[in-house]
Amino acid sequence: MSPAARNIALAIAILALATSAFFLQRSQVYLLSLCCVYVMATMGLNLTMGYAGQMSLGQAAFFGIGAYIDAILTTKLGVSFWVVIPIAAVACFFVGLALGFPALRVQHHYLAFATLGFNVLVYLVMRNEEALTGGTFGISNVPRPYLFTWSLDSERAYFWFTLAALVIVAILMRLLLRSPWGRAFAALRDNPIRAESLGINITAYTLLAFAIGAAYGGVGGVFYAGLVQYVEPSTFYFTTSLMMLLAVILGGSGRFFGPVIGTVIVILLPEVLRSSSSPALQFMQKWYLVAFGVALVVLMVWLPGGLLSIGDRRARKAAA
Repeated sequence: MSPAARNIALAIAILALATSAFFLQRSQVYLLSLCCVYVMATMGLNLTMGYAGQMSLGQAAFFGIGAYIDAILTTKLGVSFWVVIPIAAVACFFVGLALGFPALRVQHHYLAFATLGFNVLVYLVMRNEEALTGGTFGISNVPRPYLFTWSLDSERAYFWFTLAALVIVAILMRLLLRSPWGRAFAALRDNPIRAESLGINITAYTLLAFAIGAAYGGVGGVFYAGLVQYVEPSTFYFTTSLMMLLAVILGGSGRFFGPVIGTVIVILLPEVLRSSSSPALQFMQKWYLVAFGVALVVLMVWLPGGLLSIGDRRARKAAA
């Protein structure tokens, strides 16, 4: 398929997704918005891990930082949502930049434990600093933004808004990956020694991979706070980082649409299994999490490269 045909097909798919909101229930539209929000965060994790090859188990921390920045600034200080987005992105960028320094000294599972510790640290701050974050009670009544004079309070309006924002950040990510920076990230992942011999600044690009991925997580957190209109610490525990990591690996790490496919499966599949009304699937009401776990194990055994590696697998078989 040519690039032009691929872009047309993608535009039609996005338009169909936006139109589907007219025919779905409010809870279903909410789930679609939740998918869009998590895709923003997992897209940043895919850059850090899939393209730059830096293991991270701290993406939920940046997700939470963005959400709390939105909740604190909009509810307590009355700051506009449109001002909060760049503030959260820049704040998470610099925090991610600082977190990238351990990656200069440790790699692989050691780096994973370092980022996991960071996630736990941020979670403890959110839970214990009650004067700022509300502690375990969280912050409620987080307002949704206005687009000019159009209120985004309804589920459909906020879904369209979130979908449009996702398209914008995805285009920015695509431009980044096609730039010399994107090629430098790929070289850093494949062979750091060779990349350094080619003149690539390993230190700078390692830090940038964490910083840009963190900024995407922060932006996703801002949209999450507006979606649920209530933030509290347990949402941003390290289990959420594991879920994001699972989404990236399941869809296909280092593939542009990998986080999209993986997030849709991780967010929507459990709900589809849980709410199934088919007589043949009534047992899913009690055993949907078991079925979900078994399905993930089977997929990881059969497709360790993620769902988007099916084409490559077929190509290898054809060549053999």
